[in-house]
Amino acid sequence: MSTLPKVAWIGLGIMGSPMSENLVKAGYDVTGHTLEWEKLDRLTAAGGTAAASVAEAVRDADVIVTMVPASPQVEAVAYGPDGILENARRGALLIDMSSITPQTSVDLAAAAREKGIRVLDAPVSGGEAGAIEAVLSIMVGGDQADFDEAKPLFEALGKTIVRCGPHGSGQTVKAANQLIVAVNIQACAEAVVFLEKSGVDLAAALDVLGGGLAGSTVLARKKDNFLKRDFTPGFRIDLHHKDMGIVTDAARTVGAALPVGAVVAQLVASLRAQGDGGLDHSALLRAVERLSGARV
Repeated sequence: MSTLPKVAWIGLGIMGSPMSENLVKAGYDVTGHTLEWEKLDRLTAAGGTAAASVAEAVRDADVIVTMVPASPQVEAVAYGPDGILENARRGALLIDMSSITPQTSVDLAAAAREKGIRVLDAPVSGGEAGAIEAVLSIMVGGDQADFDEAKPLFEALGKTIVRCGPHGSGQTVKAANQLIVAVNIQACAEAVVFLEKSGVDLAAALDVLGGGLAGSTVLARKKDNFLKRDFTPGFRIDLHHKDMGIVTDAARTVGAALPVGAVVAQLVASLRAQGDGGLDHSALLRAVERLSGARV
């Protein structure tokens, strides 16, 4: 019998499916629930167990992981008679790995405490590739003892695992991450259009830029997307639009100016308004191309 904690995993999307499968590979007993039955079939094929409801998934779990799109979905699976807080056992550890507002995380931790359930907010960075390769960066908010208990589980999912402070801190750092990523993608997209219009060999240019100070994880991960115009979603524009709303709202609350971030947030919003919300966030290239006179 495994001595590892029993895990309930709620949310099996682009990120959640490979992450939950990595826990199965690491020897964890994983019971999953999501709204798409084909994703449940994928989990069972990988060695996990499917549950028909949130309540069924969490009832016997030691650790509950949520990985859903935004704050409303976290609240939907956490609260109410069929939610996590009403059906998980006292002493369980709830790890929310979604990207949501810091305040939602703080409120969830307070509500869970009344039920005897501990909470960590633990959003991730690294996209679909990082989830598949188990090399995610995991930024965590919550109590040190709970973080220490969860560390082995995190190590099955990522490589850079840091407790950033109390409840909500992980989400605050994730918001900053999304700000940096969006601005970086936008800068890369503008460079690509500039290079192509100048008649430069784009592949060669991106190679040499990647080896210098302009190099970044974003450029390395998204270079092929730019070259091939392949915008198959690893992280959708719709979700980055949501995240830019989180960071701009949180910055306003604390009095931090985000002049460049505000512009990029509007560019992300405009791309979404033009029907590209389901594409990968590297599709910011399409917005720059349109502004530069191309029909895309």
